[in-house]
Order: sequence, then C-alpha cells, then structure tokens
Amino acid sequence: MSTVVRLRTSGLMALFVALPLWGHPGHDHAAPLVGAGASLVAGVLHPLTGVDHLFAMVALGVWSALTTRRVWLAPLGFAVMLMVGAVLGLVGVPLPAIEPMIAASLFVLGLLIAVRARLPEMAGIIVAGVFAMFHGAAHGGELPAGASALPYMVGFLLSTVALHGAGIGAGLAMRHARIWLIRLLGGGVALYGAFLLST
Repeated sequence: MSTVVRLRTSGLMALFVALPLWGHPGHDHAAPLVGAGASLVAGVLHPLTGVDHLFAMVALGVWSALTTRRVWLAPLGFAVMLMVGAVLGLVGVPLPAIEPMIAASLFVLGLLIAVRARLPEMAGIIVAGVFAMFHGAAHGGELPAGASALPYMVGFLLSTVALHGAGIGAGLAMRHARIWLIRLLGGGVALYGAFLLST
C-alpha cells in the first residue's frame, strides 16, 4: 500500500470516526446582523457550519462525478430547488420533516456513492431537487435576526455551488480509485445519515 493511499485511508477513517461526535450542529447566531455584507457572510458560512449540509453538498458532487457524463446537471438541479426551498422557508411555508429529510439525503447519497449507482439524468435531477427543497427550507427558516434575505440567500447559494464543485473535483479524482475506497466514503456518509435519522 502506497503512502498516498495510506494517508487517504487514515484521513477518511478519522473523519468518519469523528462524525458521531459532531452530532447535528445548530446554526445559532449570537447577535443580530446588520447590512448586506454581514448577511452575505452569514449566508456563505451557513452551509459550512452544519456538517449535515456540508456533507450532502459534497456527496452530491462526488456521486455526480462518479456516475454521470454531464456532472453539473444534478448539482444545478439541486441549486435551483435549494433556492425554491429557501423562499418557502423565508415566507413561512411549512415543509414536513425537514430535519429527517436532510438526514435522509445523506443516507441516500451515501448509498448512491457506495454502489456507484447510475441513474437516468432526469431521475438524478429529481432526487437532487427533492432533497434540495428541504435543505433550502432549513436555510431560509434560519435567517439570522436582522439579516437581509437576498444577500443571505446569495451567500448560501455560493457556498453550495463551491461545495458541489469540491465534490465534483473529488469524484473526478476518484473515478479510477479502488472500489473499497469509494464504498468506504459512501458508506461513511450513509452511516452518518442513518445516525442523524436515529437521533
């Protein structure tokens, strides 16, 4: 086993062992935000401070890169429906079981990675879009006090696109990786989703 493979394996194992310790972090904001700049920053940080959101965005990019030619389609569908869900959350339209659906997105995406499931393009977009609605509703519903909605939404959209891009890059790099590494990665994400569903 090469040094690079050992380092990758050790890093992944440490990450997945640590996941249950992170639990499901909140997005508490200690003080009201004022101004478009602060709202934009809060939006950018929001997906990065919730491990569930962060892992889902990256996992979608990884799965798309591993299994599709047009790697941007499912992430694009996710981004569009994320904004729809965010608007629903901002205006107070209730979606049922938001947190369980976010956890389910991790479970499903992890399984899709682990088995390198190839779905028809439209099916992949639908799966991504359905889960995105719930992620977006969570983002929109957690608008910090005093924040401006539009810059906040732009901020978390930018983070989402960046995380998808990171996932796509990782997935492209893993296209010729050993299957056990891909299964380990996908299985770890799925287990984290299962853990969140059980709590």
